Amino acid sequence: MKKTIMHLLSFFARSIVEKYNPVVVGITGSVGKTSSKEAISLILSCQKRVRSNFSNYNNEFGLPLTIIGLKSPGKNLFKWVKVFVFATNLLLFKDKNYPEILVLEMGVDREGDMDYLLKIVKPDRAVLTNISHSHLEYFGSIEKIKKEKVKLLQGLKKGGVAIINLDNDFSKDIKDNLKNLVISYGINSEADVLARDINFVLPENGVKNNFYGINFKLEYKGSVVPVSLSGVISISSVYAILSAVSVAISLEFNIIDLINCLKNFKNPTGRMNILPGVKNTIIIDDTYNSSPESSLIALDFLEKIKKTKNSRRIVVLGDMLELGNYSEDGHRLVGEKVAKIGVDEIILVGERARDIGRGAIDNKFNKELIFHFTNPEDAGLFLQDRISENDVVLIKGSQGVRLEKVVKEIMAEPEKAGELLVRQTDEWLKK
Repeated sequence: MKKTIMHLLSFFARSIVEKYNPVVVGITGSVGKTSSKEAISLILSCQKRVRSNFSNYNNEFGLPLTIIGLKSPGKNLFKWVKVFVFATNLLLFKDKNYPEILVLEMGVDREGDMDYLLKIVKPDRAVLTNISHSHLEYFGSIEKIKKEKVKLLQGLKKGGVAIINLDNDFSKDIKDNLKNLVISYGINSEADVLARDINFVLPENGVKNNFYGINFKLEYKGSVVPVSLSGVISISSVYAILSAVSVAISLEFNIIDLINCLKNFKNPTGRMNILPGVKNTIIIDDTYNSSPESSLIALDFLEKIKKTKNSRRIVVLGDMLELGNYSEDGHRLVGEKVAKIGVDEIILVGERARDIGRGAIDNKFNKELIFHFTNPEDAGLFLQDRISENDVVLIKGSQGVRLEKVVKEIMAEPEKAGELLVRQTDEWLKK
């Protein structure tokens, strides 16, 4: 039954794209896909009808469902029939409100995944956000991860444009081997679309009624435009904005007219969001997922937050999954970073996370200030008793560790968890 549904979804999605001929923006990368998807959708929707993936609909089921415009009915066969009736009607009759642009996150976990997705839809614009150790367990090497993700750029339609993060060590050389036009973005001065003079305005003494965010200058071909993002505090958000501007440039949008749209940009839930915590504390919620590379970025930001006499910096770090034979080294690398930035306490969740503690201890972190738990519930209860006014708490782990449960335990407004936290659907809450 699963194969039949996949086949039908693929058929209808291909047929719908062929009929309506929307501009397709495909996005792939080890990290940063969703933030880029949100930024690209936001900036393009100022002038066009845009649809992007629902939630994490970026695989062989989610991608065609996004193209069709419906969410998954799960295991309900009758509702699947309704999906295919809806898709048939899209083909038989013209829907004047069908999106002009589809912004599609295209996730790959294993070799061959991108080949299947490209059989469903080929992009007019292809964005590569980053290549890192995520899913290394299933690929075996960074080179194989790179090869799979680069297929999106190689699968561009004739006349398509590839958009590449020039700052990523594993992707910056790709542009030299592509036949299509390439637009690069980054903080690296050689990038086509450049962010410079980045300034973080950090929260102090609590979150409420305090402005915080990022200011930077956006530069392209000698033109400079100031950008201000309120409530957005990660360097990853800057990269998301740069990818969005690059797509807009490739589609000949007037960038100055679109900058105002960016004022509404917010990070997706669980991606470096600042939340008020109990006891007037500050939570940095980065619980969507984790890898060594994204952990180092989060810790870099935490280091920028000034400590006062009466505040501490605490990290809650969970297992980083799917790293394969890089697992121990990756966790130890994060532990080394934690020790170097002067964190006051480390709370670890999961068996693999013990290597974070070992990496910290090897770099002279006091082992008496490292606490380990096997589940997020116990870690959350411990943390609630442990924190005090003005503490800053960074919480990050792979999605399988469910560290959003720790955030919910210490957030000032747990009744808003459904709105502010990741994985709050009924399906996830049962796990």
